[in-house]
Amino acid sequence: MNIALVAMSGIRVCDEDLLRLGLTLPGFVERSKAIASLPSLGLLTLAGATPDTHHVDYIEVDQIDGADPTLASYDLVAISTFTAQALEAYALADRIRQAGGRVVIGGPHVTVLPDEASQHADAVVLGDGEAAWPDLLADAEAGCLEPRYGDARGRFDLAESPMPAFELLDIDRYNRLTVQTSRGCPFRCEFCAGSILFSPKYRQKPVERVLAEIDRIRDLWRRPFIEFADDNGLVNRAYWRRLLPELAGRRIKWFTETDVSIADDPEFLDLLASSGCAEVLVGLESPIEAGLPGLERRADWKHKRWETNLDAVQCIQAHGIRVNGCFIVGLDGQTPAVFDDIHDFALEAGLFDVQITLPTPFPGTPFYHRLKAAGRLTHDGQWGRCTLFDLNFVPTPMSSEELVAGFHDLARRLYSDEYTAMRRGRFAEAARRRRPAAALEGGR
Repeated sequence: MNIALVAMSGIRVCDEDLLRLGLTLPGFVERSKAIASLPSLGLLTLAGATPDTHHVDYIEVDQIDGADPTLASYDLVAISTFTAQALEAYALADRIRQAGGRVVIGGPHVTVLPDEASQHADAVVLGDGEAAWPDLLADAEAGCLEPRYGDARGRFDLAESPMPAFELLDIDRYNRLTVQTSRGCPFRCEFCAGSILFSPKYRQKPVERVLAEIDRIRDLWRRPFIEFADDNGLVNRAYWRRLLPELAGRRIKWFTETDVSIADDPEFLDLLASSGCAEVLVGLESPIEAGLPGLERRADWKHKRWETNLDAVQCIQAHGIRVNGCFIVGLDGQTPAVFDDIHDFALEAGLFDVQITLPTPFPGTPFYHRLKAAGRLTHDGQWGRCTLFDLNFVPTPMSSEELVAGFHDLARRLYSDEYTAMRRGRFAEAARRRRPAAALEGGR
């Protein structure tokens, strides 16, 4: 069969004022480009699991001409989508099917709402795509697709993970490539729409398989930048103590998402820095206590740790690892004062990067169900607004107008040239102080 794998990549934003801001704020544009340029690791993994008897093309959605009927000529078109792109994916699927093509759709949104997705596809895939793909391909070749494949219980053994088909990519399109070491997260944050929705247990890919994927990327890209696509990648310290020395020998730079607990272990931070870890993204969520109680539902961990966040960021960056501090603006209990609190925290901590988002009730999350039960959803079903930057619920105690206006103003301040230079200047100054200290230590 000829198979097309279509990635619904890129950033979506409905807020026109924020879009206009994004065109002029270098810090905002910089982070958006990094996210938008990530290829679909899920689709590349399916391509790697596809027998050589089939031909596979990997296609980014921005490469598709809406009037071009070419996709319908494929024997099978597989589309992977997140919530913000779901309606766009459905429209594309509808066009392909109307032109006589066969479509299968998967991804986190589809796993949560398979009945909705089934209205636009010949088949839907729930949960881990690798587990369902062999049977789906066999049925597609035989002309007898089932309506559903897979399940949402996350039972696929990552030790069986196929090698992603990185060779399908035009490497020049991307500033980083993704590798996954784990699925799931030990925390249960109310708002999280990550792999915990279909991965009740934290699952780890064997170190040897991760290294094989990195080596495959290095065959294609001499000095790659790797993003480890994990919800909370550094949880298993023993695992990473095995992996980090191997990374150090491969001369790569890399990025991952983690939590502030890594600051509790200076020796581990040294290993991270020496392995090529350039930056970590940390979900700080709030610089103040308001909004944090109960946000992490298993142990209220983020509430318990919030007072250590400033010291933790400074400790991590003191080891030469940049921190991208992420804040959710408009959590229940936050007042308009939170905008200045975030601004001041980012400067005092010297955050190299900072990311602000609005609370977003993604379908399937406890946050969504809580707001729906309370009648606080304002755009339920309008999935194109689930962008992290568009308000689609009634906040409290702030009004919607206060939250949106404050968010815009904070974005202007955080991502201005002057403020970005101040934050990054502090990081650079700390780096200059480290170098003489390191030279002195080496001479003893």
